[in-house]
Amino acid sequence: MISVARRRRFGRNEVVFHRDDPADTLHLIAKGRFASRVTTQLGETVTVAVQGAGEAFGELALVEPDAKRSTTVVALEAGETYSVGREEFDALRERYPSVNDVLVRLLAQRLRRQSDLLAEALFVPAETRVLRRVCELARLYGGDIPLTQEDIAGLAGTSRATVNRVLRAEAKRETVELRRGRTRVVDAASLQRRAGGD
Repeated sequence: MISVARRRRFGRNEVVFHRDDPADTLHLIAKGRFASRVTTQLGETVTVAVQGAGEAFGELALVEPDAKRSTTVVALEAGETYSVGREEFDALRERYPSVNDVLVRLLAQRLRRQSDLLAEALFVPAETRVLRRVCELARLYGGDIPLTQEDIAGLAGTSRATVNRVLRAEAKRETVELRRGRTRVVDAASLQRRAGGD
C-alpha cells in the first residue's frame, strides 16, 4: 500500500482535514500523534480519539463513495502520514485482491473499538473510564501525557471536573504527577489494576 501512498508532513496543531470535508484519503501514521475532534451542539471541541505511529485514520473514505469526514483531525506534534487516495486504493485492490483483507481488518478493529467504548459509556463508571484512558495514553506516550484534562475528558466521555477529581486522587496515591497541561504516570501497574485491566 505504501507504494501508492503520498508522504505528508504536518506541523504541531496543523489540521489534516476538517469535519464535513470530502473524505477521499486514508492516512497511515508514520510518525507523531493525531487527535480526532468533534464540536458539540454547545460549541465545545471534544477529543474523541488519539492515534500514533502504526495506526490509521480516514479509512471510511476508501469504502463509502461521496463520504464526508466525521471528525476534524489535528496533528498534536510534528507528524508524518502516508496518504492513499480512493482511486489509487481501488486500483491496488483490483491488482492485489488480498488488500481487501487489510481493509476489512482495519474496519473490524475500528468497529470493535467503538462497540467497546459504547458498552463502557453505558455500564462503566466515569472514574474508571478516566483511569482506562490515562493508562492507554501512558502506553501511547511512554508515561508522560502532554494532553489537557479537557482532552482526557473527551476521550473518557465525561467532564473536566471528573477528570480533575480522579487525577488529584491519583496524585495523592502517587501514581501520577500533575503538571500544567500534562500528566505523568509514575505507577502504571497500580493505575491499571484500579482501572480493571490486566
